[in-house]
Amino acid sequence: MKTNPPLISVVVPVYKAENCLDELYRRLAQALESITPDFEIMLVEDCGGDRSWEMIARMAGQDARVKGIQFSRNFGQHYGITAGLDHCDGDWVVVMDCDLQDRPEEIPRLYAKAQEGYDVVLARRGKRHDPLLKRITSRLFYKVFSYLADIEYDAQTGNFRIMSRKVVENLRTMREQLRFFGGLVQWMGFPTASIEVEHAGRHEGNSTYTFAKLWKLASETIIAYSDKPLRLAVRFGFLMAFLAFCYGIFILGRALFHGSPIPGWNSLIVSLYFIGGVIIAILGIIGIYLGKTFDESKKRPLYIVRRATFDEHR
Repeated sequence: MKTNPPLISVVVPVYKAENCLDELYRRLAQALESITPDFEIMLVEDCGGDRSWEMIARMAGQDARVKGIQFSRNFGQHYGITAGLDHCDGDWVVVMDCDLQDRPEEIPRLYAKAQEGYDVVLARRGKRHDPLLKRITSRLFYKVFSYLADIEYDAQTGNFRIMSRKVVENLRTMREQLRFFGGLVQWMGFPTASIEVEHAGRHEGNSTYTFAKLWKLASETIIAYSDKPLRLAVRFGFLMAFLAFCYGIFILGRALFHGSPIPGWNSLIVSLYFIGGVIIAILGIIGIYLGKTFDESKKRPLYIVRRATFDEHR
């Protein structure tokens, strides 16, 4: 007999979180029970190499409302969110990080705001308890992303939000390889609100997002959501051609009126190297887009589940 779906599902991608999982479960259960006893906690373990999966399996054995998924290898945070959304059953779905910087105690406020008629409610962080470099790079990324993707994305919001079932079902239809959860949700355009929340410090340890990982995420996200780099490259190419044409007219005019060529062998060589570099860079941009198109054409699964604490084919 099929049971009624839970009112609220919480999707949490987990990576190297063995030191905070017990506290995360305790605080999530306490916050959700203040709303409804009908909830589920979906923990997606992304092969961090620690004891996180053993802890998830233990919690699932003790509380049927906890469900765990483990990937076959490390796929990444946004793929973990995708897997959780694919398998959750709630009428409302909360997505949050596992490091307790997203406070579970804010979930009742998100749910209450959603009941005012919104399909998405974002948790907008006030004062962020992140290192200065991470705050600067994060703000810079969202500014560049908003410009290149033509989407106004708030740098003070992260993954922490609540969404209606309608939003989740539409997200499930989007199977592109390059995943950026926040961009996908915003692109759909469902009625959205935000509330100010307290951003806590990390429960333990440091962020696993290195500068290299952030740069990779930023570049792939921009390529996935916009062709503006290609259009900017075309405009720059026309601008360089126009400037070269104007300079050619200038050289011709000076030769006609003064009867002598303009010296400047060094500047000529520098210009050639500059133009050559620009051409190679533009070809590189085109090559990246072609490579990502090739990846999409393979139609590989977004992730592979090694094991789960529940029946995947329910």
